[in-house]
Amino acid sequence: MKLVIVESPTKAKTIEKFLGSDYKVLSSYGHIRDLPKGDFGIDVEKDFEPRYVIPTKARKNLNLLKKEVVKADEVILATDPDREGEAISWHLINALDLKEYKRCVFHEITKSAIEEAINNPSKLNEDLSDAQQARRVLDRIVGYKLSPFLWKKIARHLSAGRVQSVAVKLICEKEKEIEKFIAEEYWTVLASFEKNKINFEALLSKIDNKKIDKLYIKNKKEAEKIEKELTTAKYIITNIETKEVKKHPQAPFTTSSLQQEAYKKLRLPAKMTMSLAQQLYERGYITYHRTDSLNISNEALNKASQIIKNQFGENYYERRVFKTKGRAQEAHEAIRPTMVENIKLDAKQEKLYNLIYKRFIASQMSSAIFNSKKLEITADKYIFEAHGSTIKFDGFLKMYEMKVEEKELPEIEEKEVLDLKELKTEQHFTMPPARFNEASLIKKLEEFEIGRPSTYATIISTIQDRNYIVKNEEKKFIPTEIGKAVNDMLENHFKDIVDYKFTADMEKELDDISEGKENWREIVRKFYVPFNDNLEKKYNEVEMQKPKDEITDKLCPNCQKPLAIKMGRFGKFLACTGYPECKHTEPLEKKNVNLNITCPKCGLGEIMQKKTKKGKVFYSCSKWPDCDFALWDKPTGEKCKNCNSLMVEKGKKIVCSNKECSKTV
Repeated sequence: MKLVIVESPTKAKTIEKFLGSDYKVLSSYGHIRDLPKGDFGIDVEKDFEPRYVIPTKARKNLNLLKKEVVKADEVILATDPDREGEAISWHLINALDLKEYKRCVFHEITKSAIEEAINNPSKLNEDLSDAQQARRVLDRIVGYKLSPFLWKKIARHLSAGRVQSVAVKLICEKEKEIEKFIAEEYWTVLASFEKNKINFEALLSKIDNKKIDKLYIKNKKEAEKIEKELTTAKYIITNIETKEVKKHPQAPFTTSSLQQEAYKKLRLPAKMTMSLAQQLYERGYITYHRTDSLNISNEALNKASQIIKNQFGENYYERRVFKTKGRAQEAHEAIRPTMVENIKLDAKQEKLYNLIYKRFIASQMSSAIFNSKKLEITADKYIFEAHGSTIKFDGFLKMYEMKVEEKELPEIEEKEVLDLKELKTEQHFTMPPARFNEASLIKKLEEFEIGRPSTYATIISTIQDRNYIVKNEEKKFIPTEIGKAVNDMLENHFKDIVDYKFTADMEKELDDISEGKENWREIVRKFYVPFNDNLEKKYNEVEMQKPKDEITDKLCPNCQKPLAIKMGRFGKFLACTGYPECKHTEPLEKKNVNLNITCPKCGLGEIMQKKTKKGKVFYSCSKWPDCDFALWDKPTGEKCKNCNSLMVEKGKKIVCSNKECSKTV
């Protein structure tokens, strides 16, 4: 019997379907060993030797694997084809004390790929596992050494992360830009025309044949002066430019572009996207989803060619090869469907799969062709421009939907005089920089080469869990008070930790380790020595950054001493000044607000405004769970004259909370 070990039970089930009865496929359930929780776990004096332990939850499974290894004729390690997968195999070799093993690598879970990997085994790539080990050790050093410093100088239970802190800095800097922003007024002048029953507008773009910028017309007075001069002018077509414009399809997805597009098109957070992609990969429906390569196998390209020609016709096909930028792992492929049949997916999986499928097929289709036209319309010293665009050939847009705005301009000739329909002056104000959402933050992290694409989802999730950033109603990231405090501390005293170039250079050094160019212990030492020296110095130099407690008029309900506003991990809160004898704390703002309306169901409790875990407001009885009265709409306190139920605010109307009555006042 041959034993195949993978990291996921779902992956194990999928692979087992492709192998015969001579094989047994088991899962390690992720890492079988890890650094200890609650302990530094790295011996700095012994060349940064990590101390790995078997987590409690992994012990039972490890014992099972040990028994199966003894019975097996051959052990095959088939974990994922990246640093993390290589590290899992490395830990398995050590934990299971494997003297003989085979390492099999594949980028898609299909019968042909599995058989090819089994027939062409290799040995563990220790350079890859060393790179993962270096990352783990570096992150542990920053987390375990710097976090206690933040506890002492700002607030308890704070933590710092090597890459997460840089992401917080990006969001904090954006917020500072927004706070400093001063809106500028500007005006535009638009002329409306009609020709051959086609209405179109032209924007004032030149004065005295010189291009004007967006802020040229600064106020209403200037706009009205121009408008007055234009009311008697003759509008003449002085230039017509027509050309064909091609829009090319985008490359198949990498990890980063998948996360960005899934957010834009499906509104999926990066963490959800990666989870769904993992499920699709493990079930054999897509290639490996942690990749920054744009390579595509010839077999997949040929399959795409057949699909496009059969479904759309020969003129829709164009074979394309995309070049990968930066430090991609060229052995990998881009994310693409494996083209297997009989796919069974739930709704969310199906949406992501369709996105991946359409993007891949579209990448091998012809470019879309647009007829573009620009008109220049002269009115004395003023020149207006009108732009139009229509689709001549839809090409890849037949498969992959993108926002394309068509605007038709009429057939017209030079020197033709136009009749002005309307002249409009419009006031505008410059807008502040846009806050990051998930897609734009991932794009910025990739642009600065901070972290790896496979870590972006974890980075974003972690800094939200730590309450360093929150999402507003528009799903944009805003730094919290505690997030700003931590960022300011790191900026002022540990500049390297949040320096974009330093973090990107560290990523390059990890890549060098994975390519066998650097020794991982040397890279860790190069970071640790100056970092630790600076940390020891800062413990003595830096004073407490906690804001002074603000004593309030509110009294503690337990001991009647004044409550003070304090700063904690989750922002400001109220705490008793009698601490430590009295440990009473409460939120600065009450989560539940009493509306002073008697509950109509039990007659004992009062209606409270509350929030769900996701922040949605609702209204319920203070006697819950004894009384289950609840409403989504805010009650007014008045009662319906028909049925005596509470009246509620529904938009701009006051209606009865009883849906069967719903009498509008």
